[in-house]
Amino acid sequence: MKKVLVFLADGFEEIEALSVVDVMRRAGVKCDLCSIKDEYVRGTHDIIIKSDCIIDDVNQDEYDAVVLPGGLPGADNLLDERVKNMAIKLAGEGKIVAAICAAPQTLEAFGLLEDKKCTSYPGFIKGRDKVNYLENQLVVVDQNIITSRGPATALEFGFRILEELGYEDKAKSIKEDMLVDFYVDCIK
Repeated sequence: MKKVLVFLADGFEEIEALSVVDVMRRAGVKCDLCSIKDEYVRGTHDIIIKSDCIIDDVNQDEYDAVVLPGGLPGADNLLDERVKNMAIKLAGEGKIVAAICAAPQTLEAFGLLEDKKCTSYPGFIKGRDKVNYLENQLVVVDQNIITSRGPATALEFGFRILEELGYEDKAKSIKEDMLVDFYVDCIK
């Protein structure tokens, strides 16, 4: 079974973190909420979440993917040497490193977006010299790096991570169960 680690830092965007966890757990994928500091983490909208683990206690070799939710100052608070080291290590092993909203700027600071196609919340990555920014995409996958735009794209971000982990059929089934296609059709 695949394992995913979702980092939490004070000021994280709740929808972006919890949508990924929800999709993974519906699929039967082990998904841990990992704080970089304390057991309880306050989101950007003042929602307090209890983490499953603290980064110092994590065996990074157990995970197939790490996810950095956006939100401010959450994405800035993920500019942590331990997060950086883990993201770089997993990326180097071909494992998934994913970031949404403001968090792609964190991956850029780690050097993981150089010459990569990526997206982010408007204004966070666009115009930077060493990235290939795609503004009109919900989710961008370039090798093992996955980026997404923001809160409204969080479910699709979670589904793409699930697909990239090799669970395409589960992603399709969960989308059907959650009425994602119905919703998309209704808003067209």
